[in-house]
Amino acid sequence: MDALLGIVFGDEGKGKVVDFFTPHYDVVARFAGGPNAGHTIIFEGKKFVLRSIPSGIFDEGKLNIIGNGCVIAPDLFMTEARELEAAGYSLTDRLHISRRAHLILPTHRVLDRAYEAAKGKNKVGTTGKGIGPTYSDKAARVGLRVGDMLNDFEEKYRALKARHEQILHDLHFTDYDITEEEARWMEGVEYMRKFQLTDTEIEINDLLEKGKNVLAEGAQGSLLDIDHGTYPFVSSSSTTSGGVCTGLGVAPNRIDRIFGIFKAYSTRVGSGPFPVELFDETGDEIRRIGNEFGAVTGRNRRCGWIDLVALKYAIMINGVTDLVMMKSDVLDSFDTIKVCTAYQKDGKTVTDMPYDTEGWQAVYEELPGWKTPLSALRDEADFPEAFKDYIAYLENALHTPIRIISVSPDRAATIMR
Repeated sequence: MDALLGIVFGDEGKGKVVDFFTPHYDVVARFAGGPNAGHTIIFEGKKFVLRSIPSGIFDEGKLNIIGNGCVIAPDLFMTEARELEAAGYSLTDRLHISRRAHLILPTHRVLDRAYEAAKGKNKVGTTGKGIGPTYSDKAARVGLRVGDMLNDFEEKYRALKARHEQILHDLHFTDYDITEEEARWMEGVEYMRKFQLTDTEIEINDLLEKGKNVLAEGAQGSLLDIDHGTYPFVSSSSTTSGGVCTGLGVAPNRIDRIFGIFKAYSTRVGSGPFPVELFDETGDEIRRIGNEFGAVTGRNRRCGWIDLVALKYAIMINGVTDLVMMKSDVLDSFDTIKVCTAYQKDGKTVTDMPYDTEGWQAVYEELPGWKTPLSALRDEADFPEAFKDYIAYLENALHTPIRIISVSPDRAATIMR
């Protein structure tokens, strides 16, 4: 079993790489996150954005699993699945959903907005999809799970909805109407019931015992992990390799290779510290060329140069064995490329990730740009020397091999080393 993770702030291109990897695996299993994480895949001139469904769904011969560590909004799941079905992909026999995964209620989304409003200027910058409140209910042991759809569901739903409405009343957040949204949500519940709702942790372990190859697909990035990210500006799930074990029900010794995905530069969505953020024309140019807008929300992504402090930390906590560098072509036009090697604040310089990254400034080294279009290249031998030097510099600094390099959004523009 292998794992494929985003190791900075997410949006690294996990969907494309999972899709590229899928022919080598029998099963693709999503272990964390919810519909706030959009995985974009482009091939044969078509673009797909997956939110909850694993990115292995495009290979008709492969089983896809949504694990217990995920949270699911039935209405959004139904929309996503029907789009795939309309495009010609069969789902019901190839997509299994854990009965232990938690459900996002319409009132969870209202709570998300209410909690953000209550924070005033200290907003986290959530997507408003109800992810945080759903994980909060999970931790408080009051949540609804997929398995509940099969037994006394309406009664359980009404009880949790009433609990949410009382909280919203106490917060004086009462100006909302979920009538239409709730009807669509209930339609989604009925739609989900036609899928195989199973004990996926038993299923995955049985498959591993039979020698099947499983790829665990992450969501978001390691610096958004609830424990190890830039708290409180994080997601609400375990996005690191440890989340593979808890989110799928597999033991640590089941995991072999851990692929860490990162961009040739840095991006972040939402609030929170971001020492390498560029507020100038260079940042705007990276955003424009890289099309750095959220796949689900459409929000502008904050852009900056690559951050080795963050990358080294993420490689350490994940145990990354192989790196995957995405969107290298975005930097084609720059005369020089900057690399953040340390943070500095109040006369102090650090090369390890500090507990609180607020207020730290990036310290850079400069490397020559390659000034050559990479998107048409399909062989490492054709890389310009300056780009080869950039790769070698990163490998030396990170002490981890870069095994795969992507030079355009297309599926075919993925080079193995």
